[in-house]
Amino acid sequence: MNKPPVTSKNIKITKSLYTAWISGFFFPLHEKLKKHTSVIMRRQLEESQWWDNARLQDLQLTKLRDFLIHVQTHVLYYRHLFLEIGFDPANVHSLADLTRLPFLTKSVIRRNIGGLKSDSARYLTRYNTGGSSGEPLVFFIGKGRTSHDIAAKWRATRWWGVDIGDPEIVIWGSPIELGAQDRLRNLRDRMMRTKLLPAFEMSEQKIDGFLAEIRAKRPRMLFGYPSALSHIARYAKTHGIRMDDLGIQAAFVTSERLYDDQRQQISTVFNCPVANGYGGRDAGFIAHECPEGGMHISAEDIIVEIIDAQDNPLPPGESGEIVVTNLATHDFPFIRYKTGDMGILHDKPCACGRGLPLIREIQGRSTDFVVAHDGTVMHGLALIYILRDLPQIEAFKIIQESLNETHIYLVTKTTLDQQVRLQIERAFKARLGHAVTIVIKQVAHIPAEKSGKFRYVVSKVADR
Repeated sequence: MNKPPVTSKNIKITKSLYTAWISGFFFPLHEKLKKHTSVIMRRQLEESQWWDNARLQDLQLTKLRDFLIHVQTHVLYYRHLFLEIGFDPANVHSLADLTRLPFLTKSVIRRNIGGLKSDSARYLTRYNTGGSSGEPLVFFIGKGRTSHDIAAKWRATRWWGVDIGDPEIVIWGSPIELGAQDRLRNLRDRMMRTKLLPAFEMSEQKIDGFLAEIRAKRPRMLFGYPSALSHIARYAKTHGIRMDDLGIQAAFVTSERLYDDQRQQISTVFNCPVANGYGGRDAGFIAHECPEGGMHISAEDIIVEIIDAQDNPLPPGESGEIVVTNLATHDFPFIRYKTGDMGILHDKPCACGRGLPLIREIQGRSTDFVVAHDGTVMHGLALIYILRDLPQIEAFKIIQESLNETHIYLVTKTTLDQQVRLQIERAFKARLGHAVTIVIKQVAHIPAEKSGKFRYVVSKVADR
């Protein structure tokens, strides 16, 4: 029998003694040893989420002013920029004053990566974008930003009646996570009852293994790409593999646009609600879905603007590019950062009663699957990661024309030499098959689709 509709009114966290120990003792100790403030921050977020909009905006304004003063003092790029445009952060008296600052783009970050580091930063970690934007990007994250991301995600997890320490299956594909599975991390994951499964390859044998792992673990939550979870759900349904009797409380999805048919497929097969999340490794965790369906912005540290094609701000209800200011990025600031994603802000409160502002719709992210020559289905990120870290490449698009031929369109800083071309070709063939023809084309510009959206991996095979 299917579960009743999930709402904040009928959800409560039911913890086993083990989960209570993990979330109340082990994980807080783990975070303290990593010099994260996520535990106290999560408690603060769970209080401030119920504030009204006016009080949240007052908090944003105070934090914005302090943040910009810190940036002026410690970040060379912004010290020079503020001086050049005559901007004094001490005179910021409304959130609208933020619009006096220019946008931050990927190209600006690439040109000024040294000048964007705070001179007071410690324990910086180097990161790359996940690649779905088609523009590889290197940047740095400090402990404060990491703590915010953990706390915001933790808060949203608890909205759905689950907590850290509950059994979890993660279907993921980032080499940052997959490459970090050393002995110590494996031990930590076992203690926290988290199992990470690689999303790159989706052969029938792999999916059978994934479904067996899920049935054996009987997780209380799933986490992964919507395309990966819906693909697994579709396979289970097609092959008559029952997955609706495991007691899964929620499936958390992120990193791609969630389509209605994907939500329905995941929810039906796994007999659980689907909770969408929006964010990026660069801009941070921006918004999370509550049981009433509201995509709540983590407004305590995130300010979201929507702009049109001429960079003018748009009111709620109108579609435009999502611009993010992350107030937790003191060590490497993201101020008015153009995400490249399209979305619409909401101007009505959520039925859940939280005062956090809402994103009504996120329109701009999509990553396809591709099909190898032998029929193996794999996540499009398996190809994206080949290109994203090459310093010569500024943007790209991959089109799988057929099982026998794939085209790669590249915008590059300089003409690619033969060695780099061969490197790309070998890597693509290793994933798609050595019989596949790889056609590499250097272009001046990669246009958007007719819809205005960007698709950076297009499989004409998978689309059939």
